[in-house]
Amino acid sequence: MIDIMEPGLTEGNLWVTFGIVGVLVLISEKYRVLDRLGVYAAAALGLIVGGLGHWTWLVILLGFLGTSHKATKWRFDEKAEKGLCESIDGHRSWGNVVANGGLPGLVAIIAWYLGDHDNGLWIFSASVAVAAADTFASEIGCLDDRVRMITTMKKCEPGINGGFSPNGQIAAAVGSTVIAVLAFLSQQDFELACLVAIIGWLGCQVDSLLGALLENRGMMTKGTVNAAAITFGIITMWWYLGFPHL
Repeated sequence: MIDIMEPGLTEGNLWVTFGIVGVLVLISEKYRVLDRLGVYAAAALGLIVGGLGHWTWLVILLGFLGTSHKATKWRFDEKAEKGLCESIDGHRSWGNVVANGGLPGLVAIIAWYLGDHDNGLWIFSASVAVAAADTFASEIGCLDDRVRMITTMKKCEPGINGGFSPNGQIAAAVGSTVIAVLAFLSQQDFELACLVAIIGWLGCQVDSLLGALLENRGMMTKGTVNAAAITFGIITMWWYLGFPHL
């Protein structure tokens, strides 16, 4: 009998992973979640995350993709009128896939190489939680006029790097909590699941700080800011786990 709960390059895990990636491609094509190159990038990333990590890791990543798409589409016409949309129809590009999924994919590779999938799951989940929190905060918080700059607490325009709002903060917490719940369903550890939610929210604050201090001065790009915030999530969870050899 095939064991689908064994991680890594095992028959059961690979069968489930290929099945989930196939469904991902079909859904992305039908609902325009991603553009064509974005679909290819997501499929490749999915095979890495599921094949080298575990298919439950892929479910976590897809949870981020699906809920962030909903956040992107939330009051989309209103955001489009204000020039706060990254695409004309709400789909995500391969660049978004790489920016938000590249480092989680790297965690999956390292976890497979070192054979430490238990710790790898939580480090992976923390990295995705940061991406989710930032996406939710950006897509929902940009329509809240109560925006202040994180470094000065002075009022600023919605959508500016480093700006935060009450709705954005709540949205960030919701985004990271979604990932924490999926991680808990994968490996029932309530303490670490709560930490995933907290790290995701804190990573969003790091993103805002870097945006205010460096991106607005042209010293970092949106992609490098995202990568730095996700790296914060990875290192924080790694530290909490006692710096395992992952």
